Amino acid sequence: MTFKDHHREGRIFTVRLLWAFGFVVLLALVLVARMVWLQSLQHDRYATLSNKNRMQTQAIAPPRGLIYDRRGVLLADNQPDFSLAIVPEMVADLDAMLAELGTYMALEQSDIDRFRRRLNSPRRPWEPVPLRARLTETEMARIAVSQHRLRGVRIDVEAIRNYSHGELFSHVLGYVNRISAEDIEAMTPEERANYSGTHYTGRIGVERFYERLLHGIAGFRKVETNAHGRILRVLEESPPQPGQDLRLHLDLKVQKAAWDALGDRRGAVVAIDPRDGGVLAFVSRPGFDPNLFVTGISHVDYAGYRDDHDQPLFNRALQGQYPPGSTVKPIIGLAGLAAGVTDWQRTIWDPGYYRIEGETRVFRDWRRWGHGHVDMNKAIMQSCDTYFYDMGYRLGIDRMAAFLRNFGLGDRTGVDLPSEARGILPSREWKRSVRNQGWFHGDTINASIGQGYMLTTPLQLALSTAILARQGDTVVPRVAQWVPPASPLDDTVLEQHDHWRRMTQSMVNVIHSSQGTARALGQNAQFHIAGKSGTAQVFSLANDQEYNAQEIAERLRDHALFVAFAPAEQPAIAVGVLVENGGGGGSAAGPVARAVMDAWLLNDDGELEIPPPALPETVPASLGGPLPAAAPQEP
Repeated sequence: MTFKDHHREGRIFTVRLLWAFGFVVLLALVLVARMVWLQSLQHDRYATLSNKNRMQTQAIAPPRGLIYDRRGVLLADNQPDFSLAIVPEMVADLDAMLAELGTYMALEQSDIDRFRRRLNSPRRPWEPVPLRARLTETEMARIAVSQHRLRGVRIDVEAIRNYSHGELFSHVLGYVNRISAEDIEAMTPEERANYSGTHYTGRIGVERFYERLLHGIAGFRKVETNAHGRILRVLEESPPQPGQDLRLHLDLKVQKAAWDALGDRRGAVVAIDPRDGGVLAFVSRPGFDPNLFVTGISHVDYAGYRDDHDQPLFNRALQGQYPPGSTVKPIIGLAGLAAGVTDWQRTIWDPGYYRIEGETRVFRDWRRWGHGHVDMNKAIMQSCDTYFYDMGYRLGIDRMAAFLRNFGLGDRTGVDLPSEARGILPSREWKRSVRNQGWFHGDTINASIGQGYMLTTPLQLALSTAILARQGDTVVPRVAQWVPPASPLDDTVLEQHDHWRRMTQSMVNVIHSSQGTARALGQNAQFHIAGKSGTAQVFSLANDQEYNAQEIAERLRDHALFVAFAPAEQPAIAVGVLVENGGGGGSAAGPVARAVMDAWLLNDDGELEIPPPALPETVPASLGGPLPAAAPQEP
């Protein structure tokens, strides 16, 4: 029979108790050591990390500068817009959240795609990423009712761009659009910091060229937040500097007159004040609604613009390149006078065609039966091709191109708009480098009437007309009201003042003479107009082929052009008009130019009242030029 050894069991219990006590003491010592290490040795580090979680620095987007016309009419302003945004750090499952939000409102795939691109672009932690803009009251109410289930989802109010006149100024003002990852990558670190909290940037037109001026300087604030990211208080704040307002040379009355005069036709109108280079009207028709692009245009709307055969997104006034036709004849006439290959008394016989001696090719005049005896004045007034064939042949392409270059042809004008086309001023060197061919006499003949390889933009047409009005003084066209100094042409041209005076009178005869090609435009005019019509062929005709507009497709018909300045004695406006496939310049484009000049020079009572030129403004110090070009954006 075995008896319990109480003494031995007591010893075992005591040992076990001591081991347990020692283990507890050891754990306590480890815990105390850990607390000492955290609280004392690592205090500064973890205090900083705690403050970073509790304290946040948030960027404050500056209000974008407003845009006015020359009379103070507001063209682009900022209006409040309610948008839905998500703080990604507060959402456990983004895909599930996006799916749930789709039950509260209509979310297109393009909205989700843009959200993911913005999510992957560089941004500050806890910064909301916009998902959809222009929320309706019903959508905001649904989100507000379910806010307790939508952690990390918030409704923000922000100022977005609004273009009150819609498509009227679309091609010249342009529009702002969401900043893309490509935009951010193209920015310098300083620019990236300045665009923190900003969702929009100028994309085309004035909005892009003057982006730095209109954007302003971002502000910052230091805030304390709770665990849910809600702001408890503002600790420190540096307010943003609003973008600077911009006043343009554009005049709403003149712009609308040009738009209405074009009607439903495709074309472009540019009007310049030759006294200071201010662009009074800049129209490309058809246009587009820039408000659709601000918060992101839908695929349906973008496809409608993209697939439109009339190309409403194409800026014809700035990027369209067309043969100038007879509109350059006054300049080429001055080139012949300056070179001494003709004079005002020289007369030729025009049988309706021109043939270079020793060659068989015939160059037809627009009037099949010819103009008879023609001098310079009659050649301008009745637009005689044969006279300019003969003069251009003797002048030669070298002297012709050199003289035309003084009038802004074949190069960018320097206008304060991005993406300007250069045009083509043909020469021996140009043809050799571009086409790897030699220059022929026929090329010179075609260039003498603004055909062949020569291409100009409507802006260049208006500028060359303004230089004509200034009797050779160059001027840089400007949309915004700051003007660099003008520089003169070659002194040998300026010294012959009589040539300028007589050429102006010949252009006046185009409008006000009973034999002028655009005499219908001079009826009931309150001022004298100096103008020149032009017609540009869309396709070439054979020598024995006759042009008949009624027998060809509308888009193959000739382009109609017209240039003019007024009043002829003291020019205050120069106009260049293009009507695509419009036919005759005098009949199709001329009335558009007349409507634009009347809108600028006549008051509300229909009386002549010439507005004064705008006062030059100093270029702001913050203007550093346009942002670097970004890749084309998806809708």
